[in-house]
Amino acid sequence: MLPAPVEQLARSLEDTGQLVEGVRDDQWDQPTPCAAWAVRDLVNHLITGNQLFARALLDDSPSTAPTSTELRPDQCAAAYRESAEALLVAFGSPGVMGRVVTVPFGAVPGVVALHLRLVEALVHGWDLAQATGQPARGNEELAEQELEFTRAKLADVPPERSPFGPSQPVAEDVSALDRLAACVGRDVNAPRAR
Repeated sequence: MLPAPVEQLARSLEDTGQLVEGVRDDQWDQPTPCAAWAVRDLVNHLITGNQLFARALLDDSPSTAPTSTELRPDQCAAAYRESAEALLVAFGSPGVMGRVVTVPFGAVPGVVALHLRLVEALVHGWDLAQATGQPARGNEELAEQELEFTRAKLADVPPERSPFGPSQPVAEDVSALDRLAACVGRDVNAPRAR
């Protein structure tokens, strides 16, 4: 049985995987809320990120996993699922949560690495939903938890190393997933794809 935080990650990875599977053939080159990324780029980023973190957790060394940029659209869903499974196996390894691992953001405790992947799955799942006109997926309680984590950790990220855009204004009565997306720089009021 997976530990509770890993179960949360599994749920978020599954939700995002369903969005990847829902991308239509004509949507791979559409823009996303991530500046300069099309849907294809966003999905490749998710796959590569999962691969990098899995290797970092298992090897405890800076990661240089193979990139997924050469994948054809018909390969993306399977590649995403494989990368998600590898990530879950790595996070399920004994002692990984308590040790320091080197990930693209630097050296962090394993539990922080898990939260970073949770935020990635939630926010990039939101991005993918916006870009493809699919309903956003994501557990609201989990999104609220990761919003609190993100707000607490943003002050620790040097501005020159921040992977996020400036926080955007958003009404407090919108979903926790929308508030999380706005916290990391997404304009939640922008028009959605159909």
